[in-house]
Amino acid sequence: MAAHALYRRAIPAAAAITRWQAPDGWSHRRFDWAAPASVRPRGSLLFQTGRGDMFEKYLEAFAHWHVRGWNIAAFDWRGQGGSGRCTPAGNCGHIDRFETYLDDLAAFWDQWDVGGPRAIIGHSMGGHLALRGVVERRIDPAACVLVAPMLGLRSPIGPRLGERMARLLSAMGSPLRPAWKGNERPHTLKPRETMLTHDPARYADELWWHGTDAMLRTGPPSWRWVVDAFRSTRELRADPALAEAHVPVQMLVAEADALVDPRAAIEIAGRLPDVELLRFGAESAHEILREADPVRARAIAAIDAFLDARAPVPQRTHA
Repeated sequence: MAAHALYRRAIPAAAAITRWQAPDGWSHRRFDWAAPASVRPRGSLLFQTGRGDMFEKYLEAFAHWHVRGWNIAAFDWRGQGGSGRCTPAGNCGHIDRFETYLDDLAAFWDQWDVGGPRAIIGHSMGGHLALRGVVERRIDPAACVLVAPMLGLRSPIGPRLGERMARLLSAMGSPLRPAWKGNERPHTLKPRETMLTHDPARYADELWWHGTDAMLRTGPPSWRWVVDAFRSTRELRADPALAEAHVPVQMLVAEADALVDPRAAIEIAGRLPDVELLRFGAESAHEILREADPVRARAIAAIDAFLDARAPVPQRTHA
């Protein structure tokens, strides 16, 4: 683990940060790190972050999978990180509808011409979109890993009333305006750090990257984002196609998660036909892969074992 920590505040020399254009012309910031030539090729892994994130937060995890032979790819979602903003409201994270994110994911996946097997790992909002992509057959990974997936939003008044209230508040002004001023969600006195991780050093890594480039910092979501997040998660939970998902899924859930609803994730796991569920207790906050070493090591080991079993390297044939 220690060697991988070298990458927490440095882009690997062999990695490439470029731009990728979606079919509608939107320019996304893209990350690619080809597997080292010194190891047997393992496959290709697409990692997609959560709301407001940028891929630098997961360089430590990328380094682990890279030395195991994976080609690593990622891109910042439109409207956040280095992929621009969809609203003039400063650093507000806005989207018109979640299908725009899904269209970007599907287009990238279709154009991602790399060695197989191909797998996807999605954290939080990225997990929500990865699962939608699988269920709606927009992407066809050999395996799908969902880390603290956003399959239900935390609301002090429950999802139904929460969605209604969000729609009401959104209609009281521009839906492009920030939904709140600070923190990861309103109506909480918990510091942002404690909702994300118990590891102060890894939390500080994110702030360090924000200091290197203000473009990477994304603030609160827009009211439109909040409304559509409620809608998209609600529709996914009600989708009968969950029972017909054709891709093996691994789900890592933090039961003490203060940002997304772990109960919704566990309920959906019970409806997927081919799923492995790994649950963490009070020892883990939302960012499981950026947690203290005992939690993170358990999560990484479980993901490796799952990918080895469900997205194996094809056996070489001999003439």
